[in-house]
Amino acid sequence: MNSINRIPIQALLIFTVSVFSLYSCSSGDSGDDPFQVPSEMPSEGYFTKTELIEGGTLTEPTEMTILPNLDILIAQRRGEILLYNQESGTLSDAGFLDVYWQTEAPGVNAEEGVIGIQADPDFESNNFIFIFYTPADTSVNRISRFLFTDGTIDMESETVVLEFYSDRHICCHTGGSLAFDSEGLLYASTGDNATPFNQRGEPYVLGGYAPLDERPGFEQYDARRTSGNSSDLRGKILRIRVLEDGSYEIPEGNLYPQGMEMTRPEIYVQGTRNPYRISVDPKSGFLYWGEVGPDAANDSLGIRGPMGYDEINQAREAGHYGWPFFVGENRPYNEYDFNTGVPGEMFDPEQPLNRSPNNTGLTELPPAEPAFIAYPYSRSEQFPILGSGGRNAMAGPVFYRDLYPEATRLPDFFHGKLFIYDWIRDWIMVVTLNEDGDLVKLEPFMEESSFFSISDMELGPDGRLYLLEYGKGWFSRNPDSGLSRIDVDPDFQEAASAAGNGGEEQDGESAPEGHQAGTVEVEGRELAMTLDCRACHLESGSSIGPSYEEIAERYQNEQAADERLVRSILQGSSGIWGNANMPAHPAMSEVDALKIIAWIRSLEEGGGE
Repeated sequence: MNSINRIPIQALLIFTVSVFSLYSCSSGDSGDDPFQVPSEMPSEGYFTKTELIEGGTLTEPTEMTILPNLDILIAQRRGEILLYNQESGTLSDAGFLDVYWQTEAPGVNAEEGVIGIQADPDFESNNFIFIFYTPADTSVNRISRFLFTDGTIDMESETVVLEFYSDRHICCHTGGSLAFDSEGLLYASTGDNATPFNQRGEPYVLGGYAPLDERPGFEQYDARRTSGNSSDLRGKILRIRVLEDGSYEIPEGNLYPQGMEMTRPEIYVQGTRNPYRISVDPKSGFLYWGEVGPDAANDSLGIRGPMGYDEINQAREAGHYGWPFFVGENRPYNEYDFNTGVPGEMFDPEQPLNRSPNNTGLTELPPAEPAFIAYPYSRSEQFPILGSGGRNAMAGPVFYRDLYPEATRLPDFFHGKLFIYDWIRDWIMVVTLNEDGDLVKLEPFMEESSFFSISDMELGPDGRLYLLEYGKGWFSRNPDSGLSRIDVDPDFQEAASAAGNGGEEQDGESAPEGHQAGTVEVEGRELAMTLDCRACHLESGSSIGPSYEEIAERYQNEQAADERLVRSILQGSSGIWGNANMPAHPAMSEVDALKIIAWIRSLEEGGGE
């Protein structure tokens, strides 16, 4: 999950895959070679997004696990575990955990709670479920194993597998995804537990760059104490083998050998910020994760460091992936004196040094690995197909046709391909890889369909894609949250040809009843409700940012404030509505910003009554 300054109010731009003509595309028939697959993606008309749980039923769903009988367990951040019964299509309570999910600290949104769930690979014989959560009574993040029978999790059966300390009543970054590989090893992602926002009342602040403030009293603004710390389990992806009694052992090949001083042997990947979600290729064993990146909209090279990037990462073996010393293609940050504002040396990706007094691990860290795919708020020159705007990278599964029944699985085109997605931009991309796992090309999947902040994507035992959608509003019970399945119609083209491609044109969405606004206001509402700003601002009611009605009330007697509001939207702002920042949105035109403002003002005029 991410913070308010992750969401610029910019148009989502999806560019055609033709820009990737420089890449070659595998072709051929559907033989046993995983890379000899049909060269063209099936038409979007082959696919249907089938709603399994209607919108508004879920409250902050985080992760799901699909059981062998296609029932689905859903974790909700505030403590509930729900069971979707695929035969009856019903939803029921399966368990509840008393978790720390909110704080009374002013200006802070806690991101903890129930943050991950996964069934044991041998679930059919042992009925074990693993849950990653933050217990209300102890300042730890905990992975526990439970027994699930007859539609219920036996809460008394809990066996604590692993837990580690985490600072509370600060924001942000928990990670929390769980995954198993084909050998039964358990992977768990953890966030840096560091605050990305500006230090209050200070002349020199983070500004969306790496949190490297080593001063006493500012420890929460120093991710070198966690991600950069080889003896801390935060800001990592862990890999363990869980034993029959619920204890665990360390497999061969983790980043640090067992017994090495100032290290933890559970660490497989070091240097993550907020890895959210993770997935393991069932054949190659490669680990994929989406890395939610920092917020700086512009480079400050040689002073602070690079702009922020989200990343899709691939680990073929254990490694150090750089945060908070590097981002993207190992672009280095500078050490920085927050007392004087004087920059220090740039970090060296070949020999990263953690000299923070808050570090309890190694000073000299392994060389840093670059990102597999990286993209900023603005359009990426390397990956323009990913568009621009708010960003929240997520890694989905890799599909292999021979692992699933032919009648229900995805088409052969997807054989050997990785799915990735973005919570904010609401796209799903298909990544073609070569035999070595190198990136060949990216293609949009179901780009004409609507998604609502996908928080998890899994392949079921039937070979279908399942989507868990959080909905468009942070920390809220969203009317567009839900569970859906991507169904494939193999006869679609024939049926479509017979029926023709007709169909009545649908009128565009009109302003809701009560909003008798002019064209400008209607366009402003459409912009606000279809772009990334909807993730933080509701028309009424609380979310991570102020509601539009609150903004309208605040500025109702300040018509001269329009210029200032436009400047805030286009150039960014901080401290106006608390501790959260809103970044700059240089891709938005002043005309569109004024349309949004005009619609917001119409709410104060009684349109929302």
